[in-house]
Amino acid sequence: MKKTAQELAAAGTLAAPAYQSGFGNEFATEALPGALPLGRNAPQRAPHGLYAEQISGTAFTAPRSQNRRSWLYRIRPSAVHLPYRLLDNERIVGDFSTAPPTPPNPLRWDPLPMPVAPTDFIDGWVTVAGNGSAESMAGCAIHLYAANRPMTNRFFSCSDGELLVVPQQGRLQIDTEFGVVGIEPQEIAVIPRGCRFRVMLPDGAARGYICENFGPLFRLPDLGPIGSNGLANPRDFLTPVAAYEDVEGSFELVSKFNGRMWAAPIGHSPLDVVAWHGNYAPYKYDLRRFNTIGSISYDHPDPSIFLVLQSPSDSPGFDLIDFIIFPPRWMAAEDTFRPPWFHRNVASEFMGLIHGAYDAKAEGFVPGGASLHNCMAGHGPDAGTFAQASAADTSVPHKVTDTMAFMIETRHVIKPTAYALASPQLQPNYFECWQGIRKNFLPPA
Repeated sequence: MKKTAQELAAAGTLAAPAYQSGFGNEFATEALPGALPLGRNAPQRAPHGLYAEQISGTAFTAPRSQNRRSWLYRIRPSAVHLPYRLLDNERIVGDFSTAPPTPPNPLRWDPLPMPVAPTDFIDGWVTVAGNGSAESMAGCAIHLYAANRPMTNRFFSCSDGELLVVPQQGRLQIDTEFGVVGIEPQEIAVIPRGCRFRVMLPDGAARGYICENFGPLFRLPDLGPIGSNGLANPRDFLTPVAAYEDVEGSFELVSKFNGRMWAAPIGHSPLDVVAWHGNYAPYKYDLRRFNTIGSISYDHPDPSIFLVLQSPSDSPGFDLIDFIIFPPRWMAAEDTFRPPWFHRNVASEFMGLIHGAYDAKAEGFVPGGASLHNCMAGHGPDAGTFAQASAADTSVPHKVTDTMAFMIETRHVIKPTAYALASPQLQPNYFECWQGIRKNFLPPA
């Protein structure tokens, strides 16, 4: 049933979320019976007077196992809008070749404050770090968001990369061309490159993190010697069923293209896809369903055992992006320093805390905060955590509870933006957490 723009703003929803399960599946879904053509993709006249439109997330000739595309059957083609105009938004960065010099120091930030003025999900973005560029289709951008107003009269799409959304506070209702995705803290959503959507705020305000992947699509990692089961199970990834709205009014369509924000007037809701089929679509995942792997003898395994999603590179063993989590888990290794050890890595690490406390940092790293340890920057547990873990009884298992942290790891240096380096949330005394570590060396007499 057709609704006015005012009715849409009041309702703020397409339909209650409903999902299909599986990662990268070939889905077929229709919100109106008979809307999906049978036996072909582009009939001369699509059912119900709809328009057939394909959206491709990979090259046409990509191998079948990697090829991602979907066919959409919509009320109007996506080309039906007025020309874009450039928006003035210096908080968004899409080319990190112009970033200020990157310090080799470990860096840490307090949470982004909630806005005072009405701010929706898009206006609440700020880029804090990244590498590569949107134009080269290589690298990533890491954004924070803080919002207190729903997107009732505007829609958004990102042509620069897929968006991995990690809420830390407040639920998000993401109304997309493919259907409705609802996520809460400790869940994630991935919105494909080019997918149009709006974000509603069921709790009135929300804050979190976004990893914008300029490069190859996220995929599930191979399990190797782990075997056929474990880590993030494919069945736990959920993709929305078709839902649509037939709404006319005065709206704004915002597009992130080549690192800049653009806006175009549009006279209808672009969320007008009545049916679709394919394997290029949004999906969500509950991090609490992750099947954690760990040592049951000695030593602390590498954090690759916590890998949820990866964006691969052309060099085996060197991913462009690894999305890793640190969930609740049992620690059973005997005669072992159980928290993360002191280390320097060739990879660069951006961390965020969704919930609770991180077991390697007793203080200073709080939910909504972030830290950055670039290539070969020495880091590890703070002085208090080291002292406590060194004296702990490891003859009995210990369960790490009330926690959910994540890490974005990449083979390239993660460059903080000018905003991040000048932010009042940057902790100037982060280095002090290691200065209390004492010299314990006792050479033989």
